[in-house]
Formats: sequence, structure tokens, C-alpha cells
Amino acid sequence: MKIVNSTPNVLKDKLDIAIQKAVADYMADYKLNNPNFSRKRVLTMDKVIKLLLSMQGGSLKKELYDAGIAVTASAFVQQRDKIPWTVFEEVFEHFNNLCKDTKTYKGYKVLAIDGTTVNMARNPKSSSFVKNDSTPKGYNQLHVNPLYDVLNKTYQYCVVQPQPQQDEVGALTFMLDWYDFKEKTLIVGDRGYESYNAFAHLQNTPNTDFLIRVKQDHSAMREIGKLPMTELDTDVSFTITTTQTKEDKENGYILLQTRKNEDRIYSSKTRAGRWDFPSPYPMTFRVVRFQLETGEYETLATSLPRSITLAEIKELYHSRWGIETAFRELKYGLGLVNLHGKKDDFVKQEIYSAMIMSNFCSRIANEVVVRKNEANVHEYKVNMNMAIHICRQFYRTQNGDEKQLLKDIARYTEPVRPGRRDERNIKAKSFVGFIYRVSA
Repeated sequence: MKIVNSTPNVLKDKLDIAIQKAVADYMADYKLNNPNFSRKRVLTMDKVIKLLLSMQGGSLKKELYDAGIAVTASAFVQQRDKIPWTVFEEVFEHFNNLCKDTKTYKGYKVLAIDGTTVNMARNPKSSSFVKNDSTPKGYNQLHVNPLYDVLNKTYQYCVVQPQPQQDEVGALTFMLDWYDFKEKTLIVGDRGYESYNAFAHLQNTPNTDFLIRVKQDHSAMREIGKLPMTELDTDVSFTITTTQTKEDKENGYILLQTRKNEDRIYSSKTRAGRWDFPSPYPMTFRVVRFQLETGEYETLATSLPRSITLAEIKELYHSRWGIETAFRELKYGLGLVNLHGKKDDFVKQEIYSAMIMSNFCSRIANEVVVRKNEANVHEYKVNMNMAIHICRQFYRTQNGDEKQLLKDIARYTEPVRPGRRDERNIKAKSFVGFIYRVSA
């Protein structure tokens, strides 16, 4: 095994630098008007951040004991309450900027977009509180919307929303407008991202192409719904309008109803979409349809050139499943089912902490070369759950042995079984109460 780009110690240093930058930015912004962390304390801001990055599923008292920090749980909570969750977002962004993720597909950085929920302790006063007819008691959730690099297995960007304000398309368009995509990027999404507005944002973002699964029944986009139910690879062109003039109707423009007047009260039955561009607005994109082994068809909209073949498009879309695996690791390997805070801002701290530590672990594990054994039927890859555990312990250790770290990661492997398709068995999972924690 070998580390190609960075040693674990270099990555640890880069993460520490990212923390220092975020802390320095915070202190520069608030030191004149904010006394937080102005006195010398056992729990400095950087120490609190590092502790939250390395926490596991134990109780807060156990986590403090394991970290060798002689303060009460109450003192720790008071200190973390002084740190805005946006500081953790800055650490996340600084760490990504300091690292170079090199794996691409024909020059494309492949980012999957999807959303997942994080269950929280019940708090009816919080903006994350959800109550409806099916759950009259109510519950609390945050909705996490990351852009995930499926080749390098790292989180790149993220928007966190209270569940009542969940808006996956809005989160995507925000990230497209807010962040600079300097590298050639392909964004891959499922049917939840089928949106005229999202497609227009994607087409207007420099260096960015998209590959989005679309509906193919009566609810499909009009021009896609007209296509024959057979394998195909064609371009569709149409014009979006938000008005209903005689000219619009004569030209066959597609009417997109929008809520133009913010002060007007609209009926709950009013179907209105978001539109951020002029009207009329011409659009053209490529539509591919292929048949699955089950006999069913799958339809994708894309801006990829025809140099990317149908077979390659199928492979690229299938790679999106990597984000589902990443969510499982985030919740169970990195402990987002065992939160240490009740407040929305505390949970946001832990969400970004988990993504930062996930990226730290992935960047080490990505460079570990697993020895091949000719006697093995399957190829083998690093077991990420074990890699996360080992890397997290390494990060906590002041003078960790990086050579031993790599040996330990390489010891825990699992077979690669390409083409495996399991039915999604979606089960509702509740928040794990604070008195029900793992012993370690």
C-alpha cells in the first residue's frame, strides 16, 4: 500500500489549518463586539471544533473522558453554544480548498445531488418541527442537501434546511448560483430534480453539465412525454413562457405558471413553479432512453455531448448510487443517528463535522492500495466503516503512526460485487435518545 498524493499527517495538518482559518475569520469578525473565547480557557474554540469532529456515539461524558478533557458536559455545551454553526461550514469549505481530489471521468468531476434527513430530539418550538395529520404528536428533522463527489467519495458543497422548508431543487439552484465551479463538472440527480428552472440554472452555470433522470408518464415534461416509449437518443427543443399572450399560444410555447405577486394569497391547489429567467426562454437538451433488465425504460435528460455514448451515460447515472452509500456511512459510521445536541444549530454543527471527518477519512482511504490475491474470486476494496473508525482514532492521537494507520486500513477489506442491485427497503427511523447510547 502507498499514499500517492498526501500522507495522513499532511491531511491532518491541512484539516488543522482549515480549523485555524475558520477560527481566525470568526475572531476577526466578532472580537470587537463579542467577548466569546476572549479569556484563556481549557476549552478553546479550536479544541471544541476538533472534539466535535472526532466524536463517536457515546454519551457526552464518555466522549470528554476519552478525549482526555477534564471539563463537565455542561461546560462543553456552554462553549459549543458560543460557536455559530457557520464556522463548521467554513472549516468544511477551507479543508476542501486545501485538498486536491484528482479522480475524474473523461475530465469531468462527477457530483451526485440528493437529499437525506437527520432525526432530532423533539422540540415543538424549533423551526425543524414537523406536525401533520399522520404524525399529530410531531417530530423534528433537518434536511441535508449535499453535492457528493462519487469518484473521490468526498462531500463538496451542502445546504441544510429545516424539514418544513425542504426544497431540494431550491438547494441545488442556490449552490449553482453561490459557488464557483472552476473544474469541468457533471451533476447527476434523480427525478426529484426534474425542473425547468433547475435545468436552466445548470445550463447557465459555467463548466457544468447535467444528467438528470426524468419522468416518462403523464406527469413528464411535455416534449419528453411526446417521445415514443423505445430506446432513443435525441434532442428536444422548446420555449418556456410565463405569460399567456396570443403570440405565446400560437408559437406553442410551454406555459410555466409562477406566483408573480408575493402579496397575493394563492390556493393550495395552485400549481406554480419557480422561474428565475426571462420569458420567453428557449431551451434545448439531449434526452436518452434505455431499457432495463426488467423490461422497464429509464429516461434521462442531459447536456452531455454525443462523444459520451449511451453506455457511458448509463454507467455515469448508476454511479449516483454512491451518494446513498455515503449517507449510510454518514449516519451510522460517523454517528449522525447519535447526536449530542438538541438545538438546530448544534445539529448543524454535527452534520458539518460528520462531512468533514468523512472527507478526511476518504482522502486517506482513497490512497490505500489493497494488495491483490490471485486466489480471490473478487476484487477487494477498503471497508469504509472500519477506515472511518481507524482514521478518527488517528486524528485524535497527537503523534499517530501513519505507517501503522495505513497497514490497519488495508487489513479491513470487503469484496467488490459489481452489478449488485438490492431492492430499496425504506424504513422510518427515529432519533436515538440521549440515554440510549453505545458503551464505547
